[in-house]
Amino acid sequence: MTATVPGWAEALAMHAPPAMDPALARLVVVAAHPDDETLAAAGFLRAVHAAGGTVELVVATDGEAAFPDAAPADRAALGRTRRAELHAALDALGVGDTRVTWLGLPDSGLADREDELTDALAPLLRSADACLAPWTGDPHPDHAAAGRAAERAAPVRAHRFAYPIWMWPWMRPDDPAIPWSTACEHRLDESARRAKAAAVERFASQLAPAPDGGPPILPPDVLTHFATGRELFFRVPRPDSAPAARFADLYTGGADPWETRTSWYEERKRTIVAACLPHRHYAHAAEPGCGLGGLTRVLAGRCDAVTASDYTPAAVAATHDATSGFPGVRVLEAALPDLRAVPDGVDLVVLSEVLYYLSPADVDAVTDRLAHALVPGGDVLLAHWRGWPAEAPQDAAATHRRLLDDPRFDLLVEHVDEEFLLHVLRRS
Repeated sequence: MTATVPGWAEALAMHAPPAMDPALARLVVVAAHPDDETLAAAGFLRAVHAAGGTVELVVATDGEAAFPDAAPADRAALGRTRRAELHAALDALGVGDTRVTWLGLPDSGLADREDELTDALAPLLRSADACLAPWTGDPHPDHAAAGRAAERAAPVRAHRFAYPIWMWPWMRPDDPAIPWSTACEHRLDESARRAKAAAVERFASQLAPAPDGGPPILPPDVLTHFATGRELFFRVPRPDSAPAARFADLYTGGADPWETRTSWYEERKRTIVAACLPHRHYAHAAEPGCGLGGLTRVLAGRCDAVTASDYTPAAVAATHDATSGFPGVRVLEAALPDLRAVPDGVDLVVLSEVLYYLSPADVDAVTDRLAHALVPGGDVLLAHWRGWPAEAPQDAAATHRRLLDDPRFDLLVEHVDEEFLLHVLRRS
């Protein structure tokens, strides 16, 4: 890789970002200016389109202020030109059927119109599976503002990703502001690289010298960063715990949103959880996030008492029904880090598919509660899908690490496979 700032190839090799998954039903891409989406994400857009997904594009400005000294009439003409260039670029990329929504907000003025941009994005993102927007740490105020607005507007059910633009030529790869821990990438094959290069060439107004003879907006040394065959993105985790209302929506009408009653993944996980419990029998287990009670029934067969809890009345009612034959089971409506979800004196706590929906601060609060409520020698079992739910502030690995690093717990069991991560820890 050749770059104007040395070290990017080495940084990518060192951090080894995982691959982005293009299997998305509806991807909405937000751009501050026409060409942002092409430079940063043309290959990924093409991959989503090829996989059968719908790609939609929202462009906040027309990019009319690329040359600040231009007269008003020239700015207006440039805005029209850049709109036409974008549509030509999409055609060259092979995604010419992409729906483009032009918001017409002022170029170089998005920071002053951020609330308006957020309001405009909200209905456009409402049913998106994923939102891809500029990185809020990008050293261009329009990009940062567009990224913040998209983060605020994206619904809780949408995966949020960010892309850098001016990070590449204006920052160093060791800058602590770069969120390498959430980085992921898309690699382009040769056909996609050629299509992306053709799409970039359609932005002639940005590649040619400025009207006053100055350098182009995108000189060759900048373009080099976008011709490597690798596109870098950052996952944007939600800062807060997933809202209880989201789970209430998922359980509407008696739904089984994760197919816990029928899927092989859930059946297999329950079997492995039961096999990994160090003791044959426990006195009192707590199971926050019990869902529909499938795992609660397993625990009831191994424990004198089980305190099961969940966020939503529908899940609580379902678990009541599922465990009606087990007199030692108590089910209550409580959401972690509610103290009632982990009563004092338990000797087992099972946290399955629940902890990564909590913010880091709430995970820390739960960890403290576990250390207080578990009897000495009591066990805690963590089991989470290795993907990253849209609503989750952290993935399974990061969530488990917070407990694994706590000196109040000792690791007993670790199970890692392609689907889920499991640890059993013992209270010291």
